[in-house]
Parts: sequence; C-alpha cells; structure tokens
Amino acid sequence: MKALLINCSPVRTGATAEIMKIVAEQLSVRYTVKSICIDDYTFAFCKGCRTCHNTAKCIMHDATVIQNIIDEFDNADIIISVSPSYWADVPGQFKAFIDRCTPWCNTHEPHSTIKLGKKGYAIALRTGPSMPECERIISSIEHFYGHLEIECMGHLGLTSIEYKEDVEPRKQEIIEFCSNI
Repeated sequence: MKALLINCSPVRTGATAEIMKIVAEQLSVRYTVKSICIDDYTFAFCKGCRTCHNTAKCIMHDATVIQNIIDEFDNADIIISVSPSYWADVPGQFKAFIDRCTPWCNTHEPHSTIKLGKKGYAIALRTGPSMPECERIISSIEHFYGHLEIECMGHLGLTSIEYKEDVEPRKQEIIEFCSNI
C-alpha cells in the first residue's frame, strides 16, 4: 500500500517538515511513502471561469501541474495532509491547489475522478495554545477530501508549535496518531 504525505506549507524546512519526517518514519514500516511539498509546484490561481463544470477539465495553461499532483493522489491509498495555520486556515498555496481541483469536485457533472477507496488524514499545527484554529484547518482539509470522495479517517491538532524544535516534545503524540493509520 502507498501513502502520500503532503506538506501544505511553503516552508520546506520548518515545523511542518519535522512532523512530516516523523510521520514518514512511522508509516514507512507498513507503507511505501512518498512526500511532496506544495511549494515544489508552481501554478496560477483558479480564475473561476467554471469551464471545468461543463468539461471536467481545466483550461488554464498550467493544468498539467495540477494533474501531476492529482496523479500522486490517484497513486496513493492513504493521503495525509500536514498543514500549519496561516491566519487560522490552510496556507494560500494549498488553498490555491484546492481551488484548482474543481474539475475533480463531486458537486457538478461531469467531473473527473480519482480511484475510489482512498483514506485521508489531516494534521494541523499552530503557534498558539487554542485548538479551535487547528479544528478549522482540519475542517478545510476534510471538506476538500469529501469533494474528492476520500474517506476521512482521522486527524490530529497540535498547538503551541512555532519552530521545528517545538515538535520533539510532541513526538510521542504524533507516533501514537500514526499507529492508527
């Protein structure tokens, strides 16, 4: 089985990346793991033309970039999105990706699809101590999963994490979460 880890942060070496390392270590015992960072891809914002609502295809010049990421989703059995808080929600780069996935959204016909039976997990982190902000991020990711027909299986919210050094004291909590994946 294959697991896809998505670093939803534009920062490739921060706390989100540290969490990704722990998750990858834990899952590699049971799964073939692939990690990607949303910042490794360059694509424009959705223009809201709604052409994809009629064609199930994006007409923007960089549609193949989004297709490449979706192919990673399609090749995975399990998808884990790890997102920091940017103003109480997912980072703009990841939100832009979600918007560009409208051709795969199950709220209109026709729509493109990925293989059924995928399981999705979300991990949210934030610098402050309040969990509701993590819950909002998790809700955004799970909403996205729902429109791709990825079954939401679990989530983890981590508060008070600003720097990668803040991850180490929470390592056991992350390991325990991974044991249920």
